[in-house]
Amino acid sequence: MVKIAYLQCPTGISGDMCLGALVSLGVPIEYLTEKLNGLGISQEFQLRAELVQRNGQQATKVHVDLVDHHHHHDHDHEHSHDHTRHLPEIEKMILLAGLPSRAEAWSLAVFGQLAVAEGAVHGIAPEKVHFHEVGAVDAIVDIVGTCLGLDWLGVESNHEGLPLLYCSAFPTGGGTVRAAHGQMAVPVPAVLKLWEMRGCPVYSNGIERELVTPTGAAIATTLARDFGATPPITIKRVGLGAGTINLPIPNILRLWLGESPSIQSDSVYTADRNSVETITVLETQIDDLNPQAIGYVFEALFAAGAVDVFTQSIGMKKSRPGILLTVICHPENLHNCEAVIFRETTTLGIRRTTQQRAILQREIQAVKTEYGQVRVKLAWLGQSKNKVIANVQPEYEDCAELARKHNIPWREIQRLALQSWYLSDKN
Repeated sequence: MVKIAYLQCPTGISGDMCLGALVSLGVPIEYLTEKLNGLGISQEFQLRAELVQRNGQQATKVHVDLVDHHHHHDHDHEHSHDHTRHLPEIEKMILLAGLPSRAEAWSLAVFGQLAVAEGAVHGIAPEKVHFHEVGAVDAIVDIVGTCLGLDWLGVESNHEGLPLLYCSAFPTGGGTVRAAHGQMAVPVPAVLKLWEMRGCPVYSNGIERELVTPTGAAIATTLARDFGATPPITIKRVGLGAGTINLPIPNILRLWLGESPSIQSDSVYTADRNSVETITVLETQIDDLNPQAIGYVFEALFAAGAVDVFTQSIGMKKSRPGILLTVICHPENLHNCEAVIFRETTTLGIRRTTQQRAILQREIQAVKTEYGQVRVKLAWLGQSKNKVIANVQPEYEDCAELARKHNIPWREIQRLALQSWYLSDKN
C-alpha cells in the first residue's frame, strides 16, 4: 500500500488553506516554525493556528502574523504590495535553510514554476520577476511550509521525486481583485498561466470572488500528479483548512490522506495519466555563428540542465544557410539555459513554449560482458508486476570505451550488452 494525498478544492485553494489542512492532519505547528526559522526570516513572522467555523463546519485556520503588522495575504488579499524579492534570492534562502531534502526540492520546484508563469505573463525572464505577492514573507512561509508538511506526513514520492499528490478541478471564481499592477480580473493572469501550463480542468461554482490564488495554484500545479476525479484511495484521515472569508458554501480546503494499492499496480492510471510532465522548449535560429562553437554550446546547455539539445539546417533570409537550435528543459532550468544561449551564441531573441510531454519510467542497470561492465537504460510502462518493458538501450559511452580499449566494433559491444541483459534475471 502506498501513502497518497488528494486535494479537494470546492472553494479554491490558497497557501494558508494548504497549511491549515496540513496542521489539521497533525503536522505540528512547532515543527513548521522550527524548520521555517532556517530561512533567515524568523524575526519577520509568527505562525499560529486556531479552530474556526465556516458555515457551521469546524476547520483549522493558520495565520502568518508579520512583525510589521501587515495583514496576511491569504485567499482574497494576496495581491497587496509587500517586500519585493526575485527568484535567485528566494532560491538561496531555501538552499541555505537546512530543510529536509524533499521539502527543499519541492519548494524550489514550486517557486521555479511560479517564476516561469509570472515571467510569461509579463514578458520577462523568470529570474527578473518581481515577486510582490509571492516573494513576501507570508507566501514564502505558505509554500515552504506546505512542502514541509507533505514531507512530514510521509506522502510518498514518485520516480521523479514529486509527492503522490492529486487535486480536484479548480473553481474559476470571478470579479476583480486589486494587485501590485492594479485592478485585475479573476482568475488573475498568473493563475491562468499556471492552469494552462498543466492543462488543468476548471469550472464555475457561481461564486464571484478570487478563489484560487497564485500561491495556491503554484503549489497544486507543481506538486500534483493529476487533476480531476479522485484516484483509487482508502481514506485514513481528512484535514480541513479554512479560508479567510465567508462564502455561500463552506470555505474549506479538504486534504484527504490515505493509501492506494492501485497507484502502483494500475498500469493505465500510472502510465497513461501520470507520466506526463511540463517541459519548456526554447528555439532560436542562427546564421552568423562559427560552427565550431555549436559543440561547446551543446556541452554548456547540458551542464545548465537541458534535457535535450538539437539543431536543424534551415534556409534564412537572403538565402543564407543557418541552423535552428532547439533546447528542451524543465521550467526551473529555463533561465539557466537561456543565459547560456545568449552568452555563447549570436542570437538576439529566443522563443519559449511550454508543453506537456509523456515520459516512460526508467532506471539504469549494470550488466557484465566478457569485455567489461556496461550500463543499460531500461524504460517501461506501468509499475510493479504489471509493468511492460518498452525500451532497453546500452549506454553509448560505456560501449564506446570498451570498443576502443579492446579494438573491436562498437556494435559488437552493444550486442553483447543486450544479450547479457536478456539472459539475466533482471528482466
